[in-house]
Amino acid sequence: MGQWLSWVKSNENEILKILDDLASKAVETSEALVEYLNDLGNLEKMEKIRRLESEGDEYTREIFAELNKTFITPLDREDMQRIASKIDDVIDFIDGIAARLYSYKIETPPAFTKDMIEELSKATKEVQYMVSKLRRMKNPQDMINHCRNTSDIEHKVDDLYRDAIRELFESNDAIHIIKLKDIYESIETASDRCVDVADVVEDIVLKYT
Repeated sequence: MGQWLSWVKSNENEILKILDDLASKAVETSEALVEYLNDLGNLEKMEKIRRLESEGDEYTREIFAELNKTFITPLDREDMQRIASKIDDVIDFIDGIAARLYSYKIETPPAFTKDMIEELSKATKEVQYMVSKLRRMKNPQDMINHCRNTSDIEHKVDDLYRDAIRELFESNDAIHIIKLKDIYESIETASDRCVDVADVVEDIVLKYT
């Protein structure tokens, strides 16, 4: 644990604070997507997601700017960059899901999307929890458990995705298939990126404890 404390005591607190803000922004964006799915005709709710995505981009730029002027070992820098990039990806994919729902003129939530997006929102909350604990990690096993929770959620999303695709291909409407397959894939990919964050966090926990 001593090595972990010395790492945090240097000057990464600002980076970890912004990283925490970015993870919170992912939660906020996923919850905004749940709200939009329940009111697909509401342009304001769609635009809220776009605004949150821009705010997430700003946090990501801040993290990279801080990393560029802060001396930490290349591996530590790489860990932080990976976490920031993957959380930014999650937010970008959520924005992309909303954009697709809008562009494809989807008026009612397609089958499976509500369950998939609710699971995705749970995954962003797991990510936010893990990132918030990086500054003061008192219970490494708790962190590992939350990493595993994220993987369990991703497996649920995968199962829903497979069921959604199987049902989708019972349709004979090629355009309908293309649109919904694109939406389902975006949700599934966003969930995968949450697991990517969990994998980096688990590596950090094992390395510094």
